[in-house]
Amino acid sequence: MGEFDLIKRYFSRKSLQNEVILSVGDDCAITSISAGYQLAITTDTLVEGTHFLPSISPAALAYKSVAVNLSDLAAMGATPTWVSLALTLPEIKEAWLAEFSQSLFAILDRYSMSLIGGDTTKGPLSITLTAQGFLPENQGLFRHQAKVGDWIFVSGFLGDSAAGLDLLLQNRKIENESDRYFIQRHLHPTPRVELGLALRAFSCCALDISDGLLADLGHILERSQVGAEIYLENLPLSHHLCTQYEQTQAEKFALTGGEDYELCFTVSEEKREEMEQVLRSQGIKVTCIGQILPATSGLNLLKNGKKMALPTHIGFDHFS
Repeated sequence: MGEFDLIKRYFSRKSLQNEVILSVGDDCAITSISAGYQLAITTDTLVEGTHFLPSISPAALAYKSVAVNLSDLAAMGATPTWVSLALTLPEIKEAWLAEFSQSLFAILDRYSMSLIGGDTTKGPLSITLTAQGFLPENQGLFRHQAKVGDWIFVSGFLGDSAAGLDLLLQNRKIENESDRYFIQRHLHPTPRVELGLALRAFSCCALDISDGLLADLGHILERSQVGAEIYLENLPLSHHLCTQYEQTQAEKFALTGGEDYELCFTVSEEKREEMEQVLRSQGIKVTCIGQILPATSGLNLLKNGKKMALPTHIGFDHFS
């Protein structure tokens, strides 16, 4: 099977949106954007051995490749629309491709997205996706827009994905419900698209937690030129994490583990109560974990009012 046969068999189908004028099969895809909207664009590369283990199934790999890009769009408050896929394969395995493409289109369909182009090459296994989404003008969530006095929130639970990766790296036998839950949270994170859309009415500042809460929150503090305090007792830790790990390890996973793909965002005092009511009515779990302070305060960890030391290693860095 050649490159173009591979594309035609596994990755070509009619686009879902009217805005897609030309899709897979030409030198470029052609799309249109409605008046009053901007285009949010994100790219993520997943490399075997760095972002995923060789043992990952093609279905899980396809899902996670899309999910991490959806998480970026969610963090901006954008509505997902299209993706482009660059797939590098060491060899053509039709069973692998069939499972990968079926899972890929399943998650794209779930979020009404279209695959509009990409590339296929031979080499070590890696996947690069570029995802695009519509964002109404002047309604985006940006890292540089946190204000002193804002409350810091996170969605979902933190640390579960790091626990799942810990299990996989140790090659431990999966023995109970909690182990299966951790693995699921690592391989199948939930992109918080609905939350990102809802936050456009209440927040101006958000990002997704991919490298660890402290590392990613640090990007907000740097871009917004502010400080923050985090209340450790408020960290949203799942029942599974609290029962399977000591408190200090659970907190470490939550603060520095990464790959939760939850949203961290800020909300003003004036909009906090309304936001909590709206999200509660929609069944979206969010937790207030701290507050934005002046830049001179830096980043502080507090536990029941007592200042705690920052971890030496605060998150994932490709080159550290």
